[in-house]
Amino acid sequence: MNELNITLAQLNPTVGDLRGNAEKILDVWGKAESDLVVFAEMVLCGYPPEDLVLKPSFINSIHTFVESICEKSKGYKSAALISCPWRIEDAVYNAALLIENGRIIAVQAKHHLPNYGVFDEQRIFKAGALPAPIAFRGVKLGVMICEDMWYADVAAHLKAQGAELLIVPNASPFETTKDETRETIARARARETGLPLLYVNQVGGQDELVFDGGSFVIGGDGQVVRTLKYFEEDVSIYCHSDRPQGVEESDRSDNGSDPSTDARDDNEDIYRALTLGLRDYIEKNGFPGVLLGLSGGIDSALSAAIAVDALGPERVHCVMMPSPFTSEESLVDARGCVEALGCGYDTMPIDAAMDAFTSIIPGLSGIAHENMQSRARGLILMALSNASGNMVLSTGNKSEMAVGYATLYGDMNGGFNALKDLYKMQVYALSKWRNVHKPAGALGPSGIVIPENILTKVPTAELKENQSDQDSLPPYEELDDILECLIEHDMALSEICARGHDEATVKRVWAMLDRAEYKRRQAPPGVKITARAFGRDRRYPITNKFFSNQE
Repeated sequence: MNELNITLAQLNPTVGDLRGNAEKILDVWGKAESDLVVFAEMVLCGYPPEDLVLKPSFINSIHTFVESICEKSKGYKSAALISCPWRIEDAVYNAALLIENGRIIAVQAKHHLPNYGVFDEQRIFKAGALPAPIAFRGVKLGVMICEDMWYADVAAHLKAQGAELLIVPNASPFETTKDETRETIARARARETGLPLLYVNQVGGQDELVFDGGSFVIGGDGQVVRTLKYFEEDVSIYCHSDRPQGVEESDRSDNGSDPSTDARDDNEDIYRALTLGLRDYIEKNGFPGVLLGLSGGIDSALSAAIAVDALGPERVHCVMMPSPFTSEESLVDARGCVEALGCGYDTMPIDAAMDAFTSIIPGLSGIAHENMQSRARGLILMALSNASGNMVLSTGNKSEMAVGYATLYGDMNGGFNALKDLYKMQVYALSKWRNVHKPAGALGPSGIVIPENILTKVPTAELKENQSDQDSLPPYEELDDILECLIEHDMALSEICARGHDEATVKRVWAMLDRAEYKRRQAPPGVKITARAFGRDRRYPITNKFFSNQE
């Protein structure tokens, strides 16, 4: 009977940090007591490397570090499957290298290159041929890199050539419910071929993407027999044998159940994705901490809670910048929030700044006067950022950014936005969830961190007397549904109205969505949690008259 002990290594690499990533690889590999260590897609350079792949010096460095890894791994008990860009003759491939005892014994190139959403691999890589199995210690390994699992042809081709085990190195970004989709596809490949499948995903934040880990093993019967942690680095050993379905009984979960049936909380997954995305953005870019404007409203309160959970209260500083239109209620709510979170807090009134601007530009009124207040606050935050080195965290949500309910060079100032891909009603849902739950790995306090009044009061920007968001926007429940129809599903006017929405309201929202595209191009990056986040997922022209043609 042929048997392989395989280590699944779910790590958090940093794009471009070849030295640091190589050290992570060797640390796990050197401690492994298995036959093979499998790492995630592009583990040596981090994913996505984007146009770094087009730099010859980058590819040269990849080859140099692979040579070093080979040298340092001589004598290791295990072999390793390490993914990286790899140059063969004059082309660069997304490849997996099987390294044993200091030598590269096989190279497998990715066949299907994704070219949708955030992926543009066809721009930087050459596609490999349909792969052949790799003979390793008596077992034929079928290596399918990420996208190759999503198509039936690669697995079928490997099975036809005698593969006994499917191994899938991945860098699959988090999206709501995507873990279910991945598992469904993996189950299909396992059942089609009758082969067990090992899926090793990357974990960690990279710019706007968050990789959620959640690696798993599926038996040839399509049942999940092993899962790794979500949103954390994790290492686990799986035993493969040539018994029926290739599954040892010891690889089943302790209680004999299918681990995939464990209930997952969407709010928890989203919150942990936001926290990990912000933490890694700050840590990997070397910022000492963050600061943000705290208004007493729901968006800045949730942003502060996420920041404290990501970084700890000592690395988060909030600034309340009241104007004559700021209510005592907002001041009380802001103080209650920072006291619950335990982070730093200053109050800096903007009255003097407002007086200065109105004296420079006499007669300011209406929207110009409102935006001037937001820009005064943005100026203060950026000055504090320059003085401290802390990054400004902007706090606008997807609903507001969709319709342009934000001020350029004002509340849109910042280096990152944790709420960028959250609709307003999701902001409320996550805030309520966080008041009841403290997620794994959170550095903030347990218990209520967002005062109840913030959750129940009417949302307002407080830029003029008696203002509320609904003065200029539909109710958020209605607005969010219309926006989801337009953004996530590309629905036609008639389809949206068929859901019960007023045609004039839909047209108004659609016009605002198109008109605000120029603002969104200037917004800071933020965590992607949906399939159609603003940015690379949704590439609409700024100059765009399609809406005006709708009847």
